[in-house]
Formats: sequence, C-alpha cells, structure tokens
Amino acid sequence: MTTRVIFIDDDDDLRAAQTQGLELAGFMVQAFSNGLDALKVISSDFPGVIITDVRMPGIDGMEVFARIQAIDVELPVIFMTGHGDVPMAVTALKGGAYDFITKPFSMDTLSAALRRALETRRLVIENRQLRSLYDDTHDGSPRLLGNSPIMDYLRRTISQVADAEVDILVEGDTGVGKELVARTIHRQSLRKNRPFVHVNCAAMPDAVFAAELFGVESGTRLEAQAPLSRRTTGRIEKAQKGTLYLDDIEGLSLPHQSQLLSVVEARELWVLGAEDARPIDIRIVASSRINLGQAVQEGTFRADLYYRLSGVTLKVPPLRERRDDIPLLFQHFLVDACLRLKRPMPLLSADAATFLQRHDWPGNVRELEQYAERFALGLNMIPKAATGDGDRESHTSLADRVGDFEATAIRETLSACHGNAQDAMHALKLPRKTFYDKLSRHKIDISSFRLKVSP
Repeated sequence: MTTRVIFIDDDDDLRAAQTQGLELAGFMVQAFSNGLDALKVISSDFPGVIITDVRMPGIDGMEVFARIQAIDVELPVIFMTGHGDVPMAVTALKGGAYDFITKPFSMDTLSAALRRALETRRLVIENRQLRSLYDDTHDGSPRLLGNSPIMDYLRRTISQVADAEVDILVEGDTGVGKELVARTIHRQSLRKNRPFVHVNCAAMPDAVFAAELFGVESGTRLEAQAPLSRRTTGRIEKAQKGTLYLDDIEGLSLPHQSQLLSVVEARELWVLGAEDARPIDIRIVASSRINLGQAVQEGTFRADLYYRLSGVTLKVPPLRERRDDIPLLFQHFLVDACLRLKRPMPLLSADAATFLQRHDWPGNVRELEQYAERFALGLNMIPKAATGDGDRESHTSLADRVGDFEATAIRETLSACHGNAQDAMHALKLPRKTFYDKLSRHKIDISSFRLKVSP
C-alpha cells in the first residue's frame, strides 16, 4: 500500500517534527509551508493523503481543501485543528473532508488516521484502474477469461475451428460456460453478423418441439387447434446463415433426435405441413453436460447423431481444474457487479480470499459470478456447507495459511512459465529436490501447466 503523505503547515518547528515522526513511522512525506506550493504537486492520480492545518497565511486550510476537491473530490484530506476550529472542521467533514484531529495529538493518533485514509485512497485508485481496464476491454460481449494453460489451449482451439464450416460439440459440467464458448465461436466465425439462435433442448416440451424447432405452414392443423392462419417460423429457420446453438442436447428424446438428424445430415428443413424440404444453411454448435459417447453406449443417444455433431469436440474445464483463474474471474465479476449495481468496490477479507481458493465451486463459473454479486452487495456470507468442514475457514492455522500461499505462488509461477520446471525453480529460487517435494506436498501436477500442441 502506498504511504505517500503531503503535510501542510506554516509552523516550521511543528512541520519538521511531524515530518520526522511520520518518516520514522514508515510514511513518505512531502512537507510544505503553504497550500499554494502543495497544490502544484497534487493531481487527480495522486495515490496518497493530504494533511493540512486550518489556519495559515495566504490561503487557509479550507481554501486548500476546496481547491483539492476541484482536482479530485475523492482525495482524502485530514485537517489539523485547534479547539476553536472544530466547528469549521465539522463543516468541512460534511463537505467531504476525510477526518480532522485536534491539537495536540500523538503520533499514534496521526498515524492511525493516515493509514485509514491511505487504505481508502488505495481502494479509490484500484477501483478507477479496474473501471478503466473494464471499459477498455469490455465491448459488451462476455469473454473467455483465464490465464491457465488449459484456458489458453481452449481459446487457441476455438480460434482454429471458428472459421471452419464444421459442427461442434461442447462438453462440460453445469455452469462452466458452454454457452459462452458457443457464442465465442459464433463471434469469431464468418457468420458473426448473422443470427445466433439458442435452443434449450432440455426445457422444450414434447408437444411443441416440432413446431418450435421446424416451424408450421399456414393452414396446418396442430392436434385439436384450428388451422393456423399464418406461417410460423421455427428456430432452425431463424438461424439461417447463422449459428444454431442446441443447449443440453442430451435432453432430447430419441424420436426428437431422429427428427433433428435430417437437418444435421442433409441440411434440409421440413416445415410442418410443407410439401417439400427446404435447404438450410446453418452452423450447429451443440452442448452437453454429460459424456455423449457414454450415452450412446447406454442407448439414450443416437450414435449417428452423435458422430455427426462430435467431429470437433471442445471440453470446457470445471473451475476446480483451473484454480489459478479464480482470482481473475472473481475480480472481473466483482467489477462488473459493482459498476452495474452502482456500489463501491469492497475490500476482500482474508476469510473470503481463503474461501475463494478452497471452495470446490460445484456450480463453476456461474456460482463464482453469483458469489461476486453477493459480495458487491455486502452479503459476504461464506456457506459452511460449501467448505465441507464447518467453521474450518475461520479457524485455519497459520501453517495451513502459509501452505495455501505457498501452493498458490507455485501454481502462479508454473502458469507463467508454461510448466517449465527449470524456469519455475529459477523464478522461485528453489533447489530441485525442494521444488519437487513441494509439488508432491501440494499435489500439483506440473504437466497440467504445459501448453499442449493443437490438433
């Protein structure tokens, strides 16, 4: 944390004494005898705190404060006041000043006030940097975030196959971001300016499946209904020239799989009530929460449909297999939530940081995003059930915390070195035997950090 302090007081002896005391306490102090000279070095990105006397010749502390607010309304200003100036300081507090301390005061009192103000300033600067980073990189479309080797490999594979006119199967647990992968494929494909049509296969009732997916010609009678007065366009046709995303495709019954097969194989669409099939130009991306190959063996999924869709299969890893990405993802979701909910960025507590790394995240990225939103709202409740050991998080021993930090440092270094053991040992300044002992102790698989050759 920055320790920069601007100290303004026209009393030479007091200024010298306080400057020396603050420097001994670990602060970096710039001392000024008047406000005009101090204002020359204050900018909106100043990372520290201003402490000023109230009564000074030239311009007094109140005028200094007013000018500082014009530079940056969130810059912390602390007033040093005599007893007679307390009402004036209270007025300044109501106007946005950070704090005031009355003379005489101890160095401990002054240091404590400054450290609180510096922490506030640190959060303001950090929030601004995050907001700037968010604005620069966030184009309104969700992105596949993560610096882990497995996510880097996934992004590179998507880049290789996005422009290819092949159907793709995306497999992964609930909440890992399969739809995001499908949308990323669409955005990077030649069809990016065409429709992306999402079909939740598991949520579509059998009674409306055919009509919803294939459409209905005018004059066609559906069960007990009167003949339709106009044609209804199905989801497949709405995806013409674009991408059809079949989410949770394992939810389709075998008869519905058969109906879909003709579209996948022949790229022909039979609208209900039509006399002829119509050619359809679509790219199909399907996703599944289960292993469809296993479902084929069990007889719950058609083998021909599976082989048509799985020419290119992308596996999205669960969050527990890329723990090094959790801090980045949490930060991204937290900034997004704070901006959307118009909340200040909260400080991450030690318990919350420990929870982020230890929790298994069965709901994956979706669960992490929801946790970040609760955190932004101040609902920083750490579920005991999620930890698996009750109150362990709040009673973690020092040795366990040091071990967690060590494991995280090793994983981050391996990620940066792409799994190169020699580079990691050099960066961590560890001898070979110690390095591999720690890998074994923390159950770190070095091969998972190595970049894989793309198919």
